[in-house]
Amino acid sequence: ACGGEPAVSFSQDVQPIINQHCIKCHEVGGKGEVASGLNLTSYEDVMKGTSAGAMVIAGDVEGSNLLVLIEGRADPSISMPHGDRKPIADEHIQTIRLWIEQGARNN
Repeated sequence: ACGGEPAVSFSQDVQPIINQHCIKCHEVGGKGEVASGLNLTSYEDVMKGTSAGAMVIAGDVEGSNLLVLIEGRADPSISMPHGDRKPIADEHIQTIRLWIEQGARNN
C-alpha cells in the first residue's frame, strides 16, 4: 500500500460504503443508473463507468469522476448523493480515495 497506509479492500471497505450511500439510485433500474448508465452493484460495474466514460481511474484520485462527484468538486446540481440524502462521511470518502490511489484493485 502507498505511504504506509493499510491496503484498502474493494469488497470489505469500498463496496459497503457504496451499498450504504449509492445503491439506492445506482442499481439496475435505479434513477441514477437509468440517467447515466452508472451501475455500482459490482466491481466490474464500478470500473465500467457510465455511458460517458470511466468513473474510476486507478491511481488518479483527482481525475476519478466518482470522487469529483462525492467530494462536491462538481457542480452542486450533480454532486452525489443527490437531494435530501446525507453526504458521505469524510472518513468514507478517504477510504475510497485510498482505494483509488492504491490502484482500485478488485480485492
